[in-house]
Amino acid sequence: MEASNVFFLVYVEVIVLLSCFNLHGFNLLGLVTASPVVRGNGTDQHALLQFKTKVTGDPLKIMESWNISIHFCQWHGVTCDNSFYNQIPQEIGRLRRLETLQLTNNSIRGEIPSNLSACSKLTLVDMRSNQLAGEIPASLGLLSNLKFLNFANNSLKGSIPPLFGNLSSLEVLSLAINALSATIPEALGQLTNFSFFSIYGNAISGNFPMSIFNLSKIRSFDIGANKIQGTLHSDLGITMPSIEFFSVAGNQISGQIPISISNASNLNVLLFNDNRLSGNVPSLEKLDKLVNLGLGKNHFGHGKEGDLKFLCSLVNATKLKFLYIGTSNFGGELPKCISNFSTTLLNLVIEQNKIMGRIPNGIGNLINLEVLSALENQLSGPIPFEIGRLQKLNIFFAYTNFLSGTITNSIGNLTMLIKLALNENNLQGSIPISLGNCQNLLLLDLSNNNLSGSIPHEVLRLQSLSIWLDLSSNYLTGELPGEVEKLKNLGRFYCSQNRLSGLLPRNLGSCVSLETLSLDDNLFEGPIPSSWSSLRGLVQLDLSENNLSGGIPEFFVTFGALKYLNLSFNDFDGVIPSEGVFKNASATFVEGNNKLCGGIPELHLSRCNSKTSSTTSVKLKIAIIVVMLGVALVFTCPLVLWFTKKRQQHPRTICEENWLLQLSYQSILRATNGFSTQNLVGAGSFGSVYKGILEESGEVIAVKVLSAISGIDRKGNDFKALAYEFMENGSLEDWLYPSTSMNEPETMRNLNFIQRVNVAVDVAHALEYLHHRCETPIIHCDLKPSNILLDEEMVGHISDFGLAKILSGDELNYSANESISLGLRGTIGYAPPEYGMGSELSTNGVVYSYGILLLEMLTGKRPTNKRFKEGLSLHNFVKAALPNRVVEIIDPILLQESVRGGTVAGITLNENNLGNDEYLQCLNSIFKIGLTCSAESPSERMDMSDVVTKLCSIKDKLLRPTRLYRGIRTAYDAKPTGNNVFLS
Repeated sequence: MEASNVFFLVYVEVIVLLSCFNLHGFNLLGLVTASPVVRGNGTDQHALLQFKTKVTGDPLKIMESWNISIHFCQWHGVTCDNSFYNQIPQEIGRLRRLETLQLTNNSIRGEIPSNLSACSKLTLVDMRSNQLAGEIPASLGLLSNLKFLNFANNSLKGSIPPLFGNLSSLEVLSLAINALSATIPEALGQLTNFSFFSIYGNAISGNFPMSIFNLSKIRSFDIGANKIQGTLHSDLGITMPSIEFFSVAGNQISGQIPISISNASNLNVLLFNDNRLSGNVPSLEKLDKLVNLGLGKNHFGHGKEGDLKFLCSLVNATKLKFLYIGTSNFGGELPKCISNFSTTLLNLVIEQNKIMGRIPNGIGNLINLEVLSALENQLSGPIPFEIGRLQKLNIFFAYTNFLSGTITNSIGNLTMLIKLALNENNLQGSIPISLGNCQNLLLLDLSNNNLSGSIPHEVLRLQSLSIWLDLSSNYLTGELPGEVEKLKNLGRFYCSQNRLSGLLPRNLGSCVSLETLSLDDNLFEGPIPSSWSSLRGLVQLDLSENNLSGGIPEFFVTFGALKYLNLSFNDFDGVIPSEGVFKNASATFVEGNNKLCGGIPELHLSRCNSKTSSTTSVKLKIAIIVVMLGVALVFTCPLVLWFTKKRQQHPRTICEENWLLQLSYQSILRATNGFSTQNLVGAGSFGSVYKGILEESGEVIAVKVLSAISGIDRKGNDFKALAYEFMENGSLEDWLYPSTSMNEPETMRNLNFIQRVNVAVDVAHALEYLHHRCETPIIHCDLKPSNILLDEEMVGHISDFGLAKILSGDELNYSANESISLGLRGTIGYAPPEYGMGSELSTNGVVYSYGILLLEMLTGKRPTNKRFKEGLSLHNFVKAALPNRVVEIIDPILLQESVRGGTVAGITLNENNLGNDEYLQCLNSIFKIGLTCSAESPSERMDMSDVVTKLCSIKDKLLRPTRLYRGIRTAYDAKPTGNNVFLS
């Protein structure tokens, strides 16, 4: 039997016996608190013997056996058993003289005994940190002598009993970290002796009673992490003059901070963060005892100069350690007065605001600073040299700003740095060698800047790096140094989109902790080293868009954790494996390697000859070449004559046999079941379209029966038809506006965000081909969702060229300002405005249609929507919403997906974070492309070549292995915030 079990049951059994004895000066607290520290048999025995000394009368001689000659479990009236281990016995209500009950830090379960209220002399009840469940008994409100009540850190539910308002002597009430709900009882405002009140970490809602702000003796007030609403009392600082700890963080409180707060001069901790407060922050000049000030995650400020004026009133706070004003609407420059803050400051968090200007040089005066986070603002200028004075700095985040200049060498003085993120700025020059002094770095992110030069060997010797190293999207050159082998603890390494060259380092295989490796979009060449076979923990590997060659290593098949492998656009050759990650076409990307063959059918690679091998010996190749040359010398003349003759006789037949499908009327008739209505796909002004299956090959085709092309059917009548590849998934129109009458459930016919981007890229590629890669440009005059067809793999195809026009050389030189007499081509809403005024057909007109199509795909609104009238168009509707109200205009279907999954294809739907999320930035960028393409003036529209380039870049960002810069915020989310104080 465990010692703790023995102690608790001994305690319970003794309680049952208490009614048999007369007690003088007995304090149960002395018994209970004597043992939890050691909890051994000796302590339990000692406690019972002490209890015996307090008993003045034992008429039944129960305690005669209570001596050290036998084990205390054998004493009369003492039972060492498990029967009462998990809960407090109801017999506790018999302790009429009990004054103190302290059962902290145990594993007591069950409910709080309701008859505890019978112990009328109780002044202290402390049951924090147990596993108590059920509701708080309302009868505890009858304990008129109770001064201290603490049920914190249990699993209590229900409401706070209003009867607690009768506990007139109560000074301390802590119900923190439970599952309490309902509202704060109005009656608590009657507790005039209240000094400590905490309900932190529950689910309490509703407005808090204003009467609670009139508790003049209160020193600690914590209602944080609930769902409480309302506004703060205007006289808060006057009615609570003794307040030292005040927290309403993590609720739904609105309004402004009352000016009177400055009168609460005893405040140590003041937490307003994570609410809906707004307006300007008042002067805090008199709060010279402040240690922790939290204002973040609100709507403070107006995004302009003067918002941060209150910071200068904190210069007198000589004990200030934590200052958090992030994720609000503060604007203007960071005042230089922060240089005069107390050197006691440990954390300065100003992230996710609209703060402009430079980082003050005086920041170096805050010599004890451990966390400095200024990410996602509008800071500019260089990183001050004085930053090197912050030698205790652990975390420095300044990413997503407009910082420029070089990275100061003094940053190497920050030897205590754990995380450094300066990505997404305009920093230039080389990576400072002095970073090699930061031997404690776990995370280094310098991506998306304009850094150049080679990667310093000293940086790659930082064996401490374990979370990630990101140097991507810069202009770094040279080889990847061999010192990369030192990064044996690194989890993620990004070096993509640079100008690195040379061979892939063999010793990178020593980095056995790698889960993500991205070296794409560089100039690497040669094979993938065999030593990389040790990287068995890889989850994502991207080597695309390099000049790599040789075969694809078989060892990738054995990488069980590998979920993303991108080897596309290189010069790999030979057979691609079909096992492991290669079995998943959605996880493996090998396009752009024309010498590869084999693999699963979904990769669409050519078949390999039975003896084809990427490792064919050089000698065999030479032998084959020699033989071929010999044969050529013997048969050159006859072969030349024979091939010349064949070309003259059959110049067109061969091409036609290879590329054109020859179909008779009878074969089409059979394929469509006699043009059955069941095979009818659709009908238009140029004819009807039928689905057919060819008997010979089983190929599915679409047959469009026309009325203007010569042909003879079996009855001698004219028959005109075109046969196409059948598009299995219908038109884009069907997916954007699914019919409720379709067989599939409506949710099955919805396109997600990534799919819409893919279709947009497909259509852009097709238009770019028609405009620039044909012998003469082709203008598709009716681009709209119903003319975009989707094949089995959801690839978009442009269809219906009935209104298309092939431009002649003369028409290419035709002035866009000239007009012609021509009927309007296209569909209302998609046709460009200049066509309505008689302007010549042009590629710019198609670009306009594409722009409207792009806006429609993302908003789910047709350009002919009824709301677009009286000057409002789809173009203007989108333009008015950018960039801060994108969530309001995206397709409601995507919003429905966000309700189910929390995001729209990764887009965080939080208006406070608009513009900060990478996916949301991509969405904004696509909208901007749509707006530019659909500009009213043809000269302002983009060329389709530029559209393709920009969209492919956006698509690449969306599909590349996810790197959430927000993830690195967890480091300072865990910083001390003074959340809770429990009196003991």
